[in-house]
Amino acid sequence: MLSSRRTPKLFLDTSVIIAALMSPTGGARLLFHLGESNILQLTIGKSVMQEADDAISRKAQHLLVDLAQLLDETRVEIGENPSDENIRTANQLVDYSPDILVLAEALQVQPDWFIIHDREHFLNNSRLQSLSFRIGTPGNVLVWLRKRL
Repeated sequence: MLSSRRTPKLFLDTSVIIAALMSPTGGARLLFHLGESNILQLTIGKSVMQEADDAISRKAQHLLVDLAQLLDETRVEIGENPSDENIRTANQLVDYSPDILVLAEALQVQPDWFIIHDREHFLNNSRLQSLSFRIGTPGNVLVWLRKRL
C-alpha cells in the first residue's frame, strides 16, 4: 500500500505530455504543476521521450522549446531501459506492438500510476489489472490525490 508520506511516482505516456503542452489549463498540465511543486514525481521512458519529440517536431515544431522547458521545470526523470523480462511481460499484456515498449518502460520504473489517454489498448485492457500499479487518466490521478489530501 502506498504510504501517504511518500511522493507518488507517475509514469507518463506521450499522450499526456502532448495534452499538457496543448492545454495549459487541463488535467495533464496540472500533473506537471504538481510535479514542479514536488507533490508528484514524474517519470517517462526513453521511447516516450522520443515519441513526444517526434510528434511535436512533425505537428507543432514551435512547441519543442516549450516541451524542453516543461520537462526541465518539473524535473521529469527518464527511466532506465526495460529489462528483457519486462519486455516479455508487456508483450503478453498488450496486443498493439508499438505499446509493448512503453508498457515495458513503465514496468521497469514501477510507478504508483501509469498515466495515459489510450482507452483501447490500456484503460479498457482487463489483463493490466494484475499489475502492481494503477493505470488511469490525469483525471483519475487528480481524483485519487484529492481523496489523499
